Parts: sequence; C-alpha cells; structure tokens
Amino acid sequence: MSASSVALADGADDPAVASSENGKYADKDGNPTYKISPDGTVDWYTFSGFRRYHSDCHVCHGPNGEGSTYAPALAESLKTLTYPDFVSVVTNGRNHVDAANDKVMPSFATNVNVMCYIDDIYVYLRARANNAIPGGRPPAHEDKPEAAKQAETSCTGIK
Repeated sequence: MSASSVALADGADDPAVASSENGKYADKDGNPTYKISPDGTVDWYTFSGFRRYHSDCHVCHGPNGEGSTYAPALAESLKTLTYPDFVSVVTNGRNHVDAANDKVMPSFATNVNVMCYIDDIYVYLRARANNAIPGGRPPAHEDKPEAAKQAETSCTGIK
C-alpha cells in the first residue's frame, strides 16, 4: 500500500482527501488533511506544518510528534483527537494537574507563528498519526500556492 492510500482512523474521521481548493486538502467532513504522492512528495501545507511544528511545538512534544517526558505524543493523540478539539487545546491551552499529573499546555492564541499555521500543523501531525510520512523533514514538497502566500501575509502582516 502506498503512503497516499493509507487511511487509518483519525479520531472518528477518515483522512482521505475528498476535496481540494488552492492546494489545501480536506476530508469528507471538511477537516484539513494531507496529500502524499506515491513518490513521497507532500503537499505544501504538510511541509509547512512540519516547519511550524519544529519551530514552536517540538520543544515540548518531541521530534516528529513522538512526545517527551512532560508532553504527550501528538502523533498518537491525533488518532483520537478531533480537529475542533485540537484547535481548542492549542488556542486555549489545557491544565491537567492533580496528584498524579502536572501537565500544563499553554495557550498559543496570541502566537501568530502557531495560529496562522494551525491547519498546517494539524495536517502534519495527522499525517504522522496515520504513518503516512516518516519522521524527519519530508524529502520533497509541492510548491507554495499563491493562496498560502496571501493568507500568510494577511494573517502575520509580514510581506
């Protein structure tokens, strides 16, 4: 089975591409998803998600979404965590503090380096959760769509 045909459970959703618009892919429920070509080339947003994850998330959640001693493996979490729940946790943070746990996820609501690319981070982790891509930098990616350039400028204010 090729990486592009992997369709494991992702929460309650199938990650298979059902639609695309301007280089962004969505599953049958409209959630962001990835597209991996048979040669291993990833879509732009999965590649962008790899970059953004490794700039802001890997410090706590470990390389490739594999977790650390104090933060969960997001590649594992996305097997059951829905897209809306993922966005909520990243935006609002989460506290899980009791006698057995001392886990605090800060809110990233004001961090444009995360919030402007939250879908990208999600699709990267979704691909990792479904073993559609291996750990490490994707070997090749699609070109950055014009729509991605415009959205980035609009969201970050950087031209």
